[in-house]
Amino acid sequence: MIVKHYSHFNLRQIAASGQCFRMTELSPDCYSVVSRGNVLILRQEKNRFFFDCPPEALPCWEEYFDCGTDYGRILSSVSPKDPYLTAAAAAGEGIRILRQDPWEMIITFVISQQKTIPKIREAVELLSSRYGSPITGKPGFHAFPTPEQLNRASLEDLKELKLGYRAKYIKQLCSDAVSGRLDLDLLSGLSYEDAMKYLTGFFGIGAKVANCICLFGLHHIDAFPVDTWIEKILMKEYYPRHPRKYKSLAKSRLCPAIIQDFFGQYSGYAGVMQQYIFYYERMRVRSEKDSDPSLPENPPQNISPQRHESTEAVSGH
Repeated sequence: MIVKHYSHFNLRQIAASGQCFRMTELSPDCYSVVSRGNVLILRQEKNRFFFDCPPEALPCWEEYFDCGTDYGRILSSVSPKDPYLTAAAAAGEGIRILRQDPWEMIITFVISQQKTIPKIREAVELLSSRYGSPITGKPGFHAFPTPEQLNRASLEDLKELKLGYRAKYIKQLCSDAVSGRLDLDLLSGLSYEDAMKYLTGFFGIGAKVANCICLFGLHHIDAFPVDTWIEKILMKEYYPRHPRKYKSLAKSRLCPAIIQDFFGQYSGYAGVMQQYIFYYERMRVRSEKDSDPSLPENPPQNISPQRHESTEAVSGH
Protein backbone atom coordinates (compact mmCIF):
# COMPACT_ATOMS: atom_id res chain seq x y z
CA MET A 1 0.00 0.00 0.00
CA ILE A 2 1.37 3.41 -1.02
CA VAL A 3 0.11 6.55 0.73
CA LYS A 4 0.19 9.91 -1.05
CA HIS A 5 -1.19 13.37 -0.25
CA TYR A 6 -2.98 15.57 -2.81
CA SER A 7 -5.28 18.57 -2.73
CA HIS A 8 -8.17 19.27 -5.10
CA PHE A 9 -8.61 15.55 -5.76
CA ASN A 10 -11.90 13.79 -4.99
CA LEU A 11 -12.58 10.25 -6.19
CA ARG A 12 -16.35 10.46 -5.81
CA GLN A 13 -16.54 13.64 -7.87
CA ILE A 14 -14.33 12.25 -10.62
CA ALA A 15 -16.35 9.03 -10.80
CA ALA A 16 -19.57 11.06 -11.19
CA SER A 17 -18.18 13.60 -13.67
CA GLY A 18 -19.09 11.65 -16.83
CA GLN A 19 -15.54 11.33 -18.15
CA CYS A 20 -14.71 7.72 -17.21
CA PHE A 21 -16.77 4.55 -17.12
CA ARG A 22 -14.42 1.99 -15.57
CA MET A 23 -14.13 3.56 -12.15
CA THR A 24 -16.30 1.52 -9.78
CA GLU A 25 -17.12 2.23 -6.14
CA LEU A 26 -16.26 -0.79 -3.98
CA SER A 27 -17.09 0.85 -0.66
CA PRO A 28 -17.42 4.46 0.52
CA ASP A 29 -14.43 6.42 -0.85
CA CYS A 30 -12.80 3.29 -2.28
CA TYR A 31 -12.75 2.57 -6.01
CA SER A 32 -11.39 0.12 -8.53
CA VAL A 33 -10.03 1.70 -11.69
CA VAL A 34 -9.23 -0.17 -14.91
CA SER A 35 -7.01 1.50 -17.50
CA ARG A 36 -4.57 0.30 -20.18
CA GLY A 37 -4.74 -3.29 -18.98
CA ASN A 38 -4.04 -2.44 -15.33
CA VAL A 39 -6.18 -2.38 -12.20
CA LEU A 40 -5.86 -0.01 -9.27
CA ILE A 41 -7.67 -0.09 -5.96
CA LEU A 42 -7.62 3.44 -4.57
CA ARG A 43 -9.02 4.65 -1.26
CA GLN A 44 -9.36 8.24 -0.07
CA GLU A 45 -9.33 9.70 3.43
CA LYS A 46 -9.61 13.48 3.00
CA ASN A 47 -6.30 14.45 1.32
CA ARG A 48 -4.68 11.05 1.86
CA PHE A 49 -4.81 8.46 -0.92
CA PHE A 50 -4.02 4.79 -0.49
CA PHE A 51 -2.79 3.19 -3.72
CA ASP A 52 -3.00 -0.59 -3.83
CA CYS A 53 -0.61 -1.19 -6.72
CA PRO A 54 3.04 -2.17 -7.30
CA PRO A 55 5.45 0.73 -6.60
CA GLU A 56 6.61 0.74 -10.22
CA ALA A 57 3.00 1.34 -11.35
CA LEU A 58 2.48 4.43 -9.18
CA PRO A 59 3.90 6.98 -11.69
CA CYS A 60 1.49 5.71 -14.34
CA TRP A 61 -1.49 6.10 -12.02
CA GLU A 62 -0.35 9.56 -10.92
CA GLU A 63 -0.20 10.53 -14.59
CA TYR A 64 -3.64 8.98 -15.16
CA PHE A 65 -5.11 11.20 -12.42
CA ASP A 66 -3.20 14.23 -13.73
CA CYS A 67 -1.48 14.69 -10.38
CA GLY A 68 1.16 16.96 -11.88
CA THR A 69 -1.33 19.72 -12.74
CA ASP A 70 -2.02 22.55 -10.29
CA TYR A 71 -5.79 22.51 -10.05
CA GLY A 72 -5.64 25.03 -7.22
CA ARG A 73 -4.38 27.58 -9.74
CA ILE A 74 -7.22 26.68 -12.11
CA LEU A 75 -9.80 27.06 -9.36
CA SER A 76 -8.39 30.41 -8.27
CA SER A 77 -8.81 31.75 -11.82
CA VAL A 78 -12.61 31.41 -11.76
CA SER A 79 -14.13 34.85 -12.16
CA PRO A 80 -16.05 36.07 -9.08
CA LYS A 81 -18.30 37.88 -11.56
CA ASP A 82 -19.70 34.50 -12.65
CA PRO A 83 -21.75 33.23 -9.68
CA TYR A 84 -22.88 30.06 -11.44
CA LEU A 85 -19.37 28.94 -12.37
CA THR A 86 -18.09 29.96 -8.94
CA ALA A 87 -20.66 27.70 -7.29
CA ALA A 88 -19.98 24.88 -9.76
CA ALA A 89 -16.21 25.04 -9.22
CA ALA A 90 -16.69 24.98 -5.45
CA ALA A 91 -18.99 21.96 -5.74
CA GLY A 92 -16.62 20.04 -8.01
CA GLU A 93 -13.25 21.30 -6.82
CA GLY A 94 -11.89 17.75 -6.62
CA ILE A 95 -12.45 16.94 -10.30
CA ARG A 96 -9.37 16.30 -12.45
CA ILE A 97 -9.23 15.59 -16.16
CA LEU A 98 -8.06 12.01 -16.46
CA ARG A 99 -5.44 10.91 -18.98
CA GLN A 100 -7.23 7.97 -20.57
CA ASP A 101 -6.48 5.71 -23.52
CA PRO A 102 -7.51 7.38 -26.82
CA TRP A 103 -8.80 4.18 -28.43
CA GLU A 104 -10.97 3.39 -25.43
CA MET A 105 -12.32 6.95 -25.46
CA ILE A 106 -13.13 6.76 -29.17
CA ILE A 107 -15.31 3.69 -28.72
CA THR A 108 -16.69 4.79 -25.34
CA PHE A 109 -17.95 8.14 -26.56
CA VAL A 110 -19.37 6.68 -29.76
CA ILE A 111 -21.32 4.38 -27.43
CA SER A 112 -22.31 7.37 -25.28
CA GLN A 113 -24.52 8.91 -27.96
CA GLN A 114 -28.12 8.89 -26.71
CA LYS A 115 -27.25 6.69 -23.71
CA THR A 116 -27.37 7.43 -19.99
CA ILE A 117 -24.23 7.06 -17.90
CA PRO A 118 -25.28 3.72 -16.31
CA LYS A 119 -25.98 2.29 -19.76
CA ILE A 120 -22.61 3.48 -21.06
CA ARG A 121 -20.87 1.76 -18.14
CA GLU A 122 -22.78 -1.43 -18.84
CA ALA A 123 -21.89 -1.43 -22.54
CA VAL A 124 -18.18 -0.73 -21.91
CA GLU A 125 -17.97 -3.58 -19.39
CA LEU A 126 -19.76 -5.96 -21.75
CA LEU A 127 -17.32 -5.18 -24.56
CA SER A 128 -14.37 -5.61 -22.21
CA SER A 129 -15.52 -8.90 -20.72
CA ARG A 130 -16.50 -10.31 -24.11
CA TYR A 131 -13.50 -9.21 -26.20
CA GLY A 132 -10.82 -7.81 -23.88
CA SER A 133 -7.97 -9.82 -22.35
CA PRO A 134 -8.25 -11.00 -18.73
CA ILE A 135 -5.93 -8.98 -16.50
CA THR A 136 -3.27 -11.18 -14.92
CA GLY A 137 -3.63 -11.50 -11.16
CA LYS A 138 -6.95 -9.64 -11.11
CA PRO A 139 -9.77 -12.20 -11.42
CA GLY A 140 -12.92 -10.78 -12.97
CA PHE A 141 -11.18 -7.81 -14.57
CA HIS A 142 -10.64 -7.45 -18.31
CA ALA A 143 -8.72 -4.88 -20.31
CA PHE A 144 -10.60 -2.79 -22.83
CA PRO A 145 -10.33 -4.62 -26.17
CA THR A 146 -7.69 -3.55 -28.66
CA PRO A 147 -8.79 -2.64 -32.21
CA GLU A 148 -7.72 -6.12 -33.36
CA GLN A 149 -9.67 -7.85 -30.61
CA LEU A 150 -12.82 -5.80 -31.09
CA ASN A 151 -12.61 -6.16 -34.86
CA ARG A 152 -13.28 -9.89 -34.40
CA ALA A 153 -16.83 -9.00 -33.41
CA SER A 154 -19.26 -9.08 -36.30
CA LEU A 155 -21.86 -6.37 -36.80
CA GLU A 156 -24.46 -8.83 -35.52
CA ASP A 157 -22.35 -9.56 -32.42
CA LEU A 158 -22.20 -5.86 -31.62
CA LYS A 159 -25.92 -5.40 -32.12
CA GLU A 160 -26.56 -8.25 -29.67
CA LEU A 161 -24.78 -6.16 -27.03
CA LYS A 162 -27.57 -3.56 -27.28
CA LEU A 163 -25.41 -1.07 -29.16
CA GLY A 164 -28.14 -0.39 -31.72
CA TYR A 165 -27.22 2.02 -34.51
CA ARG A 166 -23.84 2.59 -32.83
CA ALA A 167 -22.78 -0.93 -33.80
CA LYS A 168 -22.10 0.05 -37.41
CA TYR A 169 -19.95 2.98 -36.33
CA ILE A 170 -17.93 0.82 -33.97
CA LYS A 171 -17.45 -1.87 -36.59
CA GLN A 172 -16.21 0.67 -39.14
CA LEU A 173 -13.89 2.33 -36.61
CA CYS A 174 -12.37 -1.05 -35.73
CA SER A 175 -11.78 -1.76 -39.40
CA ASP A 176 -10.24 1.69 -39.89
CA ALA A 177 -7.93 1.25 -36.88
CA VAL A 178 -6.78 -2.23 -37.92
CA SER A 179 -6.11 -1.09 -41.50
CA GLY A 180 -4.18 1.94 -40.30
CA ARG A 181 -6.57 4.47 -41.77
CA LEU A 182 -7.31 5.54 -38.18
CA ASP A 183 -3.74 6.05 -36.99
CA LEU A 184 -3.80 6.23 -33.18
CA ASP A 185 -0.12 7.16 -32.94
CA LEU A 186 -0.65 10.03 -35.36
CA LEU A 187 -3.77 11.15 -33.49
CA SER A 188 -1.94 11.28 -30.16
CA GLY A 189 0.55 13.80 -31.57
CA LEU A 190 -1.96 16.20 -33.13
CA SER A 191 -2.92 19.60 -31.78
CA TYR A 192 -6.48 20.10 -30.53
CA GLU A 193 -7.59 21.78 -33.76
CA ASP A 194 -5.97 19.14 -35.98
CA ALA A 195 -7.28 16.29 -33.82
CA MET A 196 -10.83 17.63 -34.20
CA LYS A 197 -10.47 17.76 -37.99
CA TYR A 198 -8.97 14.28 -38.06
CA LEU A 199 -11.53 12.64 -35.78
CA THR A 200 -14.59 14.11 -37.51
CA GLY A 201 -13.37 12.51 -40.73
CA PHE A 202 -14.46 9.10 -39.43
CA PHE A 203 -17.89 7.53 -39.67
CA GLY A 204 -19.87 8.00 -36.46
CA ILE A 205 -17.74 10.78 -34.95
CA GLY A 206 -19.28 14.23 -34.88
CA ALA A 207 -18.14 17.38 -33.11
CA LYS A 208 -19.47 16.46 -29.67
CA VAL A 209 -17.89 13.01 -29.63
CA ALA A 210 -14.64 14.35 -31.08
CA ASN A 211 -14.47 16.97 -28.33
CA CYS A 212 -14.97 14.28 -25.67
CA ILE A 213 -12.16 12.21 -27.19
CA CYS A 214 -9.91 15.27 -27.28
CA LEU A 215 -10.66 16.20 -23.67
CA PHE A 216 -10.67 12.79 -22.01
CA GLY A 217 -8.44 10.73 -24.32
CA LEU A 218 -5.90 13.23 -25.71
CA HIS A 219 -5.83 15.62 -22.74
CA HIS A 220 -6.57 18.69 -24.81
CA ILE A 221 -8.08 20.42 -21.81
CA ASP A 222 -9.22 23.36 -23.91
CA ALA A 223 -11.88 21.12 -25.48
CA PHE A 224 -15.44 22.01 -24.43
CA PRO A 225 -17.93 19.24 -25.35
CA VAL A 226 -21.53 20.40 -25.64
CA ASP A 227 -24.08 17.73 -24.74
CA THR A 228 -27.63 17.87 -23.39
CA TRP A 229 -26.52 19.04 -19.95
CA ILE A 230 -24.14 21.69 -21.18
CA GLU A 231 -26.61 23.12 -23.70
CA LYS A 232 -29.19 23.36 -20.92
CA ILE A 233 -26.74 25.19 -18.66
CA LEU A 234 -25.64 27.61 -21.37
CA MET A 235 -29.23 28.50 -22.26
CA LYS A 236 -30.42 28.80 -18.68
CA GLU A 237 -27.47 30.50 -17.02
CA TYR A 238 -25.71 32.44 -19.79
CA TYR A 239 -28.12 33.17 -22.66
CA PRO A 240 -30.15 35.67 -20.53
CA ARG A 241 -27.05 37.81 -19.99
CA HIS A 242 -26.92 38.91 -23.67
CA PRO A 243 -30.34 37.92 -25.09
CA ARG A 244 -30.40 40.54 -27.84
CA LYS A 245 -27.03 39.42 -29.21
CA TYR A 246 -27.78 35.72 -29.00
CA LYS A 247 -31.28 35.95 -30.44
CA SER A 248 -29.82 37.09 -33.75
CA LEU A 249 -27.49 34.07 -34.07
CA ALA A 250 -28.20 30.88 -35.99
CA LYS A 251 -28.61 27.85 -33.73
CA SER A 252 -25.34 26.35 -34.95
CA ARG A 253 -23.46 29.47 -33.79
CA LEU A 254 -25.29 30.04 -30.52
CA CYS A 255 -23.48 27.70 -28.12
CA PRO A 256 -20.02 28.47 -29.56
CA ALA A 257 -20.71 32.19 -29.09
CA ILE A 258 -21.81 31.75 -25.48
CA ILE A 259 -18.79 29.56 -24.75
CA GLN A 260 -16.43 32.13 -26.23
CA ASP A 261 -18.05 34.99 -24.32
CA PHE A 262 -18.04 33.34 -20.90
CA PHE A 263 -15.34 30.67 -21.06
CA GLY A 264 -12.90 32.15 -23.56
CA GLN A 265 -10.96 33.72 -20.69
CA TYR A 266 -10.06 30.19 -19.53
CA SER A 267 -8.17 29.43 -22.71
CA GLY A 268 -5.95 26.39 -22.27
CA TYR A 269 -8.15 24.75 -19.64
CA ALA A 270 -11.77 25.59 -20.53
CA GLY A 271 -12.55 21.86 -20.46
CA VAL A 272 -11.98 21.85 -16.71
CA MET A 273 -14.70 24.48 -16.39
CA GLN A 274 -16.93 22.33 -18.58
CA GLN A 275 -16.48 19.47 -16.12
CA TYR A 276 -17.30 21.67 -13.14
CA ILE A 277 -20.61 22.81 -14.60
CA PHE A 278 -21.50 19.37 -15.96
CA TYR A 279 -20.93 17.76 -12.56
CA TYR A 280 -22.72 20.57 -10.72
CA GLU A 281 -25.82 20.26 -12.88
CA ARG A 282 -25.87 16.46 -12.54
CA MET A 283 -25.71 16.72 -8.75
CA ARG A 284 -28.45 19.35 -8.68
CA VAL A 285 -30.74 17.23 -10.83
CA ARG A 286 -29.97 14.15 -8.76
CA SER A 287 -30.85 16.04 -5.60
CA GLU A 288 -34.12 17.18 -7.13
CA LYS A 289 -34.83 13.62 -8.28
CA ASP A 290 -34.25 12.26 -4.78
CA SER A 291 -36.69 14.78 -3.34
CA ASP A 292 -39.28 14.20 -6.10
CA PRO A 293 -39.26 10.66 -7.63
CA SER A 294 -41.76 11.76 -10.32
CA LEU A 295 -39.03 13.73 -12.10
CA PRO A 296 -37.47 12.12 -15.20
CA GLU A 297 -34.23 10.17 -15.07
CA ASN A 298 -30.91 11.68 -16.14
CA PRO A 299 -30.84 12.62 -19.84
CA PRO A 300 -28.53 10.87 -22.28
CA GLN A 301 -25.01 12.07 -23.04
CA ASN A 302 -25.73 13.57 -26.45
CA ILE A 303 -27.10 16.91 -27.53
CA SER A 304 -28.39 15.99 -30.96
CA PRO A 305 -29.94 13.07 -32.81
CA GLN A 306 -27.59 10.48 -34.24
CA ARG A 307 -28.56 11.62 -37.72
CA HIS A 308 -26.73 14.88 -37.01
CA GLU A 309 -23.65 13.10 -35.64
CA SER A 310 -23.40 10.74 -38.60
CA THR A 311 -23.96 13.56 -41.09
CA GLU A 312 -21.05 15.45 -39.58
CA ALA A 313 -18.89 12.35 -39.73
CA VAL A 314 -19.72 11.53 -43.34
CA SER A 315 -19.12 15.10 -44.47
CA GLY A 316 -15.62 14.93 -43.02
CA HIS A 317 -14.50 12.11 -45.35
